[in-house]
Amino acid sequence: MKALLLWALMTGASAVLADSQVIDVSMPDLNGRQQTLSQYRGKWVVVNYWATTCPPCIKEMPELSSFHNKHKDKDAVVVGVDFENIPKLWLDEFLNRVDVDYPIWLGGTSPFTPFGKVMALPTTFIINPKGELTGRHTGVVTQQALEAFIESKK
Repeated sequence: MKALLLWALMTGASAVLADSQVIDVSMPDLNGRQQTLSQYRGKWVVVNYWATTCPPCIKEMPELSSFHNKHKDKDAVVVGVDFENIPKLWLDEFLNRVDVDYPIWLGGTSPFTPFGKVMALPTTFIINPKGELTGRHTGVVTQQALEAFIESKK
C-alpha cells in the first residue's frame, strides 16, 4: 500500500490497490492480430488507455515510450489501448505524428475494461509479472513514477 501512496504522491492523483487475481485479455493490434496480456508474463505490464483527442494522453506518450524502450528487453513493457472508434487511417496518421514506440491495441469505447472501469483518460493499469492487477492511476504518468512504483513492489 505504501508503494501505491508513493505513486499517487509522485503523480498527483490517486492510485488504488486491486484484487490479486490473474488477468488475461485479448485485443486486436493495429494490424487486426489478436494480442494477449499473457504474452508478457514474467514482466511488468503498463496498460495505458488513451485517445487521439486527449491532450494529457498525448503529453505522456513520450514518457511511456522512454519507459518502454528502457525496460522492454528486461523487466517491463507498455501497451497502449486506444479508447475510441475512429477509422484506421486516422489512427495511423496520428501515430505517424507522435512518438509512440510501444504496441497499440484497439480497445473500443466501453468504460468497462478487464482491468476496471475507465472513468477518464488517460487511465493506466499496472500488471505485475504474475499477471495480477497491482495498481491503477488516472491522469498523466511519468517514467520516474512508473519506475519508482515498480521498484517499490520488488
